[in-house]
Amino acid sequence: MKVTKAIFKCSSERISQVPKDALRDIAFIGRSNVGKSSLINMLTQHGGLAKVSATPGKTRLINHFLINNSWYLVDLPGYGYARTSKSQRGAFSKIITDYIFKCEKMHFLFVLVDIRLEPQKIDLEFINLLGENGVPFGLIFTKADKLSAAQRKRSIEHYTTVLSEQWEELPPYFVSSSERGMGREEILDFIEKCIETV
Repeated sequence: MKVTKAIFKCSSERISQVPKDALRDIAFIGRSNVGKSSLINMLTQHGGLAKVSATPGKTRLINHFLINNSWYLVDLPGYGYARTSKSQRGAFSKIITDYIFKCEKMHFLFVLVDIRLEPQKIDLEFINLLGENGVPFGLIFTKADKLSAAQRKRSIEHYTTVLSEQWEELPPYFVSSSERGMGREEILDFIEKCIETV
């Protein structure tokens, strides 16, 4: 897929505010500081589309970006904030769960994980929650440029081994680097097939 047009459509505080058209949503989520904004900007080749912040947890709304006038890329709030109050964290988790489990436009969800880290409990809990609710999703390992090819291989094998303890069939996964553009074509090709699937 070639991205020829990428524009900000709207920000929503609740799912009643998301666009009411028939275009499909392909959503992105991950823990704070996983590199989500950088990945979105890399995929769309639009440097300032998603705001990259030095402070983790800046995305606090559901942000819709219209891609090629044919589908929406959706930037969801992160989970696991370090610097927000419990009441704020509760509000964010309600935004996330309402959208993922109740929004009919949500067609596929990418969960971003930092390839350099051990499998994080909060990520695994979130992934299992998706499985329990039948949400179609895939994984994107971010920041792959920070490791050697051998280190990347070991990290992914370890992650998939941990997932296999709970999952009979593993979700699709992709390896990416926003710095190097790694994984861009594979992710966009997968999205293209996704939005064509009835």
